[in-house]
Amino acid sequence: MAAVLNVTQPTSTGLGGDAFCLFYDAKSKSVKGINASGRCAEALSLDALESMGYNEQKRPDRRSALWVTVPGAAAGWVDTVENFGSGNLTLAQILEPAIKLAEEGYPVNEITAYYWKVSEALLQSAANGEEMLLNGRAPNVGEIIKLPNLAKSFRELATNGKEGFYNGAIAQSIIEVVQSTGGKLSLEDLRTHVSTFDEPISINYRGVDVYEMPPNGQGITALLALNILEGFEIGNFQHNSAEHLHLVLESLRLSFADTKFYVSDPAFSSIPVSGMISKDYATQRRNLIKLDEAIPTIEHGFPENISNTVYFNVVDRDGNACSFINSNYLGFGTGIIPKGWGFTLQNRGDNFSLDPNHSNRLEPKKRPYHTIIPGMALKDGELFCPFGVMGGFMQPQGHLQVISNMVDFNMDPQMALDSPRVEVLNGNSTGQILLEDGIPETVRAELQRMGHQNPVIWTGWDRSEFGTGQIIRRDPVTGVLCAGSDPRNDGCAMGW
Repeated sequence: MAAVLNVTQPTSTGLGGDAFCLFYDAKSKSVKGINASGRCAEALSLDALESMGYNEQKRPDRRSALWVTVPGAAAGWVDTVENFGSGNLTLAQILEPAIKLAEEGYPVNEITAYYWKVSEALLQSAANGEEMLLNGRAPNVGEIIKLPNLAKSFRELATNGKEGFYNGAIAQSIIEVVQSTGGKLSLEDLRTHVSTFDEPISINYRGVDVYEMPPNGQGITALLALNILEGFEIGNFQHNSAEHLHLVLESLRLSFADTKFYVSDPAFSSIPVSGMISKDYATQRRNLIKLDEAIPTIEHGFPENISNTVYFNVVDRDGNACSFINSNYLGFGTGIIPKGWGFTLQNRGDNFSLDPNHSNRLEPKKRPYHTIIPGMALKDGELFCPFGVMGGFMQPQGHLQVISNMVDFNMDPQMALDSPRVEVLNGNSTGQILLEDGIPETVRAELQRMGHQNPVIWTGWDRSEFGTGQIIRRDPVTGVLCAGSDPRNDGCAMGW
């Protein structure tokens, strides 16, 4: 799926980006995780950026080659197959459908065509960007596009595995194009890249164990917010009423105030993960919430130190489940393409802080605060659902809302995804509040009266800001699977 989506939705994902995976093993009833995000170039530091005239107030352009971190997705694909696969298929067999699709071509769908057009100027100006264009322009709806260079990349990965991507011709092309456009990645940065097999973190929300990947990802934001929200009888409120959404928004604002301060690469910082997701700490933060008034200014708390695209999920006949997310960041990322290989390089380094006192400050070989997060939930030790909502800082906010919709309001997966959402813009605890079309004007006005920051209802194409997701829920008695796919984008819930 990740490979096919690289072909059909290169506007959002691909080999040049990162990935994260949560896997539920039905035999051991355990959840395991892979962090396949890449690291900053060893040659890039705050001092190096300062010598170029950059600081937190004057940052490099968001599409700059300086923000290219090591693409972790290729290693993540291989590691997922090797560690969680059944062993019945080789990587070459798994990638073959995507290779054929890239070579033979496919008709571009409407939503992908729209976002391809949005990035047309970026690709026209980026190094080798023409490899992702059709006769120098973005493809229109229904036009057939072929991506033979991407197919070539897949074949190299299928034949030679991680070595073929990180220590061969692809790696050489990545370094040549990054360094020629001002970036700092080296062959050594690629050769030394590894995924990490991180222990997932979890909380129990009203009898459902919700799992996320630990930092450097922002999944902890959803867990902290759910812990805060759990102290209110949310199911007694009218769904998406001002009273309901006020508590959702305050829980998210409090959570982001902490995670934006603490989350970074744990190899470089001591992150109080256990303290942040403890019930006692959630009670401390919850006590700041007033039922009829938004908190004007939120500071981060002090948890006890007890030591963030495309998304899809799958459940097999044996009850195993995989929750997988793969992203370039900001659409096509930098738009920069390693010559002849047909995929764009991510700009994930843009999430670093250039404040030398910040825990997420840029440092050589460091992973940035990461927005992409897969989700998994169990109930009484059995699979409840793999789930995810993609879309930058919307992701943990979507996680909270779909879990609460199912647990607090007894919605099925499709209803949980269809329901209009709210967002704290960019995860800024003092930022603007966005409401999705379908939430009444009366609710918007009441939230504004409560003191929420300029709530506004977004419609049309702007609804993409609220993310898109998928859920597969398993009935604990019958084992029957019930799935939903987000109406805000192309996608489907499919059994075979």
